[in-house]
Amino acid sequence: MPSRRPPPASPVPQPSGIPGLDEVLAGGLPGGHLYLVEGTPGAGKTTLGLQFLLQGRSLGQKGLYITLSETSEELVQGAFSHGWDLDDIEIFDLVSDEGLSVDAEQSILNPSDFELGETIRGVMALVERVRPERVVFDSLSELRLLSQNPLRYRRQILALKRFFHTQTCTVLMLDDKSSSAGDLQLHSIAHGVIHLEQDTSTYGPDKRRLRVVKLRGVRFREGEHDFKLDKGGLQVFSRLIASEHGRDHSSRLVGSGNRELDRLLGGGLTPGSNLLFAGPAGVGKTTTAVSCARATMEQGGKAAFFLFDEGVRTLLTRSRALGLDIEQYIASGQLLLHAIDPAAISAGQFSHYVRDAVERQGVTTVVIDTLNAYLIAMPGSNFLMLQMHELLTYLNLQGVATILVLSQHGLSGEVPNDVDLSYLSDSMLQFRYFEARGQILKAMSVIKSRASAHASTIHQFRLGPGGLEIGDALTDFEGVMAGLPRYRGRTSLLGDDEQV
Repeated sequence: MPSRRPPPASPVPQPSGIPGLDEVLAGGLPGGHLYLVEGTPGAGKTTLGLQFLLQGRSLGQKGLYITLSETSEELVQGAFSHGWDLDDIEIFDLVSDEGLSVDAEQSILNPSDFELGETIRGVMALVERVRPERVVFDSLSELRLLSQNPLRYRRQILALKRFFHTQTCTVLMLDDKSSSAGDLQLHSIAHGVIHLEQDTSTYGPDKRRLRVVKLRGVRFREGEHDFKLDKGGLQVFSRLIASEHGRDHSSRLVGSGNRELDRLLGGGLTPGSNLLFAGPAGVGKTTTAVSCARATMEQGGKAAFFLFDEGVRTLLTRSRALGLDIEQYIASGQLLLHAIDPAAISAGQFSHYVRDAVERQGVTTVVIDTLNAYLIAMPGSNFLMLQMHELLTYLNLQGVATILVLSQHGLSGEVPNDVDLSYLSDSMLQFRYFEARGQILKAMSVIKSRASAHASTIHQFRLGPGGLEIGDALTDFEGVMAGLPRYRGRTSLLGDDEQV
């Protein structure tokens, strides 16, 4: 019987040096293999390659950057713009001044058997001399042109792959996808493929996404992951998987800051559930949310307020005028107030901010105001539903009380939604305008609550210097929530006792 070979040892994962990417890669790139990083020009391939080499340098590993598309001076300038120096990283420019001179019989830009062979031999000789542990090859477009046909191109890549393997190098080959669509030559050869995508069709800064197409022998995180390219390099926001983040939490109800509202909600806000405030603009949704968050902080908890529509200064001024001053809690660190530009943020980045507030800063109440503006930050309504569902599930598993604010069109009558998220909410508080006694008044009612036995009555409310005031049930009115009430009794309204 022939003896069985022992299974080879698993390669040690090499950290990428890119925040968030190793979470996607389940620890990093297995060492000693060749990887393809593909994306259109401007997607971030070169920056990713430089961060990979800089991480290796910090670990005491030699790095080599082989460039056919950029000069070494351009690479150094690009690194400097991120605040990096490339000391101790070898940069080899295959496009030399001599190779581009008019006197040269051969040019690296003119495909020929001679030039392709010289290029490959030059790369091999350089690697043997430098003995790097990490290599970035930029880019494959020129090598593809030199090869002239797909068969020669594939053979040369295979030759390079075998050579790099003998040198125990971890190699990133960058490809700008300038070949014909559907060219998958390298996908079958490379040990792993990372695809970078840049969306230039949106208003504001370009949105970027990353997908690991394959990574042999590794259970990586599939799907699209948002990332941003800014000064300091790439930062990847790994796709949120709520089921990975469960923890034990208290089920004790949290007061809303208003005794009558607590009664309507069945006792208060339930940890590990979300409450949707829905109603037309200006009806009092945000102020009610501020009151709830303030009550959390008065009880010693922490809250995070994510503002997509309203400015911070406006919110603080209005809250102060209504006796709901929250500036002291900002100063103490109990309240995290974030004004977010929906045109400049991706869904993955927003989820990252929420996770940071909950896991690192100990937030127990989260307010998202409004979902309408959040929709703008998303690539489509289907993604909004899926990602919002995942985010809400995560917050529920973390024991966070979440308040969602949804602005509806119109002031009275039928009030349509931009998007229906009511089925995702555990509880829903509906706000409405209605007309009575020659005035525009406001009413609220708890439409549903999965977490507690709630009241089903409709109540008038108003906002004043004392904050939120809720009146008796409007038992003698019909059609209040439709905005077309009919008075059938003598129910007193808020303010009646103030009239002369």
